[in-house]
Parts: sequence; C-alpha cells; structure tokens
Amino acid sequence: MNDVLPAADLAAALESRPDWSGSTTGIVRTVEAPDFMTAIRIVEQVAQAAEQANHHPDIDIRWRRVRFALSTHHAGGVTGLDLDLAGHIDAIAAANRAS
Repeated sequence: MNDVLPAADLAAALESRPDWSGSTTGIVRTVEAPDFMTAIRIVEQVAQAAEQANHHPDIDIRWRRVRFALSTHHAGGVTGLDLDLAGHIDAIAAANRAS
C-alpha cells in the first residue's frame, strides 16, 4: 500500500478514474463545483476523509474550481493510499454535483 506504483499499474488504475491524470510522481484532478460555497464544502469533506486516512492532499481553491494533487511524499510517488483518497474525492465531488 505504501510502495510507489509501477507506471503500468498506475496507468491501469487511472483508466477507471478518467478525471485524474499524472505520473508515478503525483496525480491531479480539478473539480468544478456549482458555486463557491459548494467548493468550500467539498474541501471540508475531503479534509475529513484525509484526516481519517492520515493522508493529506495538496489543495488549491480558485473560486468554484478546486485542484487536488496526491502523492505519498515519504514513498516518493503515487501509492495505493493516493488511489484510495482519489476514490473518496471522486465520491465527494459526485455527491456535491461537481464535475
């Protein structure tokens, strides 16, 4: 779970997560919320999921757009922890009608 994924494994995993892109060093997704307050709510919900997982994304908020960047810093790249959190972010975005 904490080992950096080989490029082929990451590419296969990202096929089921079309909103995510990147490489073995990090993956990113930008979410567009219906409005600013929903964007903030998404960030709060992702923060709660991240705290529970003890795995924290880099987050950049620009009005309705929120960019999430995931990498397991101590491992030096993308691990299963990042893919798990990406799944939570996808679910939170969908629940908040974000694209």
